[in-house]
Amino acid sequence: MNKGNKYLNPYIGGILLGLVLLVANFISGRGLGASGAVKSTILAGVKTVAPGHYDNAAYYKEYQEDHKEKSPLNNWLVFEMMGVLVGGFLSGAVAGRLKLKVEHSPRITSRRRMIFALLGGILFGFGSQMGRGCTSGSALSGMAVLSLGGFITMAGIFGTAFAFAYFFRKNWIQ
Repeated sequence: MNKGNKYLNPYIGGILLGLVLLVANFISGRGLGASGAVKSTILAGVKTVAPGHYDNAAYYKEYQEDHKEKSPLNNWLVFEMMGVLVGGFLSGAVAGRLKLKVEHSPRITSRRRMIFALLGGILFGFGSQMGRGCTSGSALSGMAVLSLGGFITMAGIFGTAFAFAYFFRKNWIQ
């Protein structure tokens, strides 16, 4: 760790992420993914709040057929994401970084940063459903098993980021 900012070296972090991905494939027979956990949590909420809608909507019926489990929360990805949240909290606590703040360039306001984060999250969530998986599930896990789709997804993610970086750089570069 760098003593100045107490963040893990990104190369070590990448190696550790790769090892976690290999272990997940070895133990569960599949890779990682965050969007599946979010989808399972939302479906459990809909099933609880509006069971009639859950039982009659075509989208939910397709999910029920693909996932024969009693509760969508039985999906191991939900527990993976809870571990990510708890692990991130513990990492921040150990490194002394637990404080409520919005990271942004001095050129923009916290409000603008939060608006961009919300819009980006909505677009990424929509895209992950259209692409049938998030960065972790489609790109990283796909590439780990040498799937052509995984490589195409990663190229699309990086290509889009590169194409739009020019327009959004003032939000980060000081």
